[in-house]
Amino acid sequence: MTDVQPAPTGRRARGGADARRAARTSTAIRQAGFIRRKIKLYEPFSDEQLELIERNAETVLQETGIDFYEDEEAVAMWKNAGADVKVSEKDPRRFRVRFPKGLVRSLIKTAPREYTQYARNPENNVVIGGNNTVFAPVYGPPFIRNLDEGRRYATIEDFRNFAKLVYMLPSLHHAGGTLCEPVDIPVAKRHLDMTYTHIKYSDKPFMSSVTAGERAADSVAMCELLFGKEFVDQNCVMTSLINANSPMVWDGVMLGALKVLARANQACVISPFIVAGAMSPTTTVGTLTQILAEASVGIAFTQLCRPGAPVVFGTFAASMSMQSGAPTFGTPEPALVTFGAAQLARRMGVPFRSGGGLCGSKIPDAQAAYESSNTLWPTLLSGVNFCLHAAGWLEGGLASGYEKLIMDADQLSMFQKFCEGADFTENGQAMDAIAEVGPGSHYLGSTHTQANFETAFWRSGLADNNSFEQWRDDGEKDIVVRANTRWKKLLSDYEAPALDPGIDESLTEFMAKRKAVLPDSVS
Repeated sequence: MTDVQPAPTGRRARGGADARRAARTSTAIRQAGFIRRKIKLYEPFSDEQLELIERNAETVLQETGIDFYEDEEAVAMWKNAGADVKVSEKDPRRFRVRFPKGLVRSLIKTAPREYTQYARNPENNVVIGGNNTVFAPVYGPPFIRNLDEGRRYATIEDFRNFAKLVYMLPSLHHAGGTLCEPVDIPVAKRHLDMTYTHIKYSDKPFMSSVTAGERAADSVAMCELLFGKEFVDQNCVMTSLINANSPMVWDGVMLGALKVLARANQACVISPFIVAGAMSPTTTVGTLTQILAEASVGIAFTQLCRPGAPVVFGTFAASMSMQSGAPTFGTPEPALVTFGAAQLARRMGVPFRSGGGLCGSKIPDAQAAYESSNTLWPTLLSGVNFCLHAAGWLEGGLASGYEKLIMDADQLSMFQKFCEGADFTENGQAMDAIAEVGPGSHYLGSTHTQANFETAFWRSGLADNNSFEQWRDDGEKDIVVRANTRWKKLLSDYEAPALDPGIDESLTEFMAKRKAVLPDSVS
């Protein structure tokens, strides 16, 4: 990794001076910067309990094994590394891979404990790992919801809107990836428009397309046009989601994207996707055992592809209604899974991803608020390093909510303040204020209060704390209405961050050439 990030390189002869001039005159968005936690973590499991889970996961890998589906190259790589491979008698595309004790752990040793993901604006670089937390928005929904239209399929215009909003929300440190699925563009081509949108309309770090190996390769190629090929090879410019097909299967689609990204030195978030009771055992310890087995194999495979490639231990954990089969969020059991998986990731020595503002509610109501809060507190206190779905999630991940994005981002700024911890400086001790006021008076007019009142307490940008009469006279607006007004104002005020016109032209040329050869397919 290089210590100094150059400006994004590429074909910049056409317009470099214009871009620099635009950068000087543009309206800058003041970002909060990623969280550097100054609070202690909550660790509910003892070393003995974690060692038991690790031993059980080793047993699963050695005796039960993991299936690799439709990727003979990956299977051959594992066989060469010393794993036992057997082809399925029922399906020649499926291979059962069993791992000798210690093999997977030995490969993981080359993975970095933390890494920097570079953004095209160096001020928005993030460090993933250690005591840091990075908030990224909702990922993957095919629908959007807002107060004006209700629920409908998402379009590329919605994707651009969410990209612009995330860029303008300081408490979101990362632009994310599939902010919503733009169903008005063919599946085989939409990844190009999504990657371009992240580059054009934001200067925060972003994620790669992972729905096919060639789509991941297109994302890498576009980043090479933005940053320069050598810079991309030596530095991480994308952190991207690779889901296991739980229980205990790695399929060719995800493996194809993983291989492209890891070999290009781009970070993979290796995430078993768990709805306990359906995709894992109903118990916390059983679920943690399976998660560790699935994730450790994926993490180790990135190191087979390229030793030292950045990688994140991830998990998406939810419980389910045993009556209806629907996933449930904000419940105690997934919180315990998050805490335990975070401890296991730290013992493994890699960054951790989980949590978010998850909820099952269809609209941004009280259920959405308390389920999201019940998911975000464990996210923070467990020590999650990369938090996907931190804002905008509705309907169990089926909808990206405009108002929900704004409401969640408001709360994320509160979590950011909480992570700063208490001030123990002379000003924080406030001994002069106590001496000045003395018994029986008040602090409103004290010198210390006058010096600190503007920054003393976190203030919500959405909550209404006025009197009943003021609220009534202002139209009796609830928080969803206020959030609706807020996102519309943000989009109205949006100004795109400057992008070198030469790079922009190179990107559009690349997209046109790729779209000319890609089918208008639906898969």
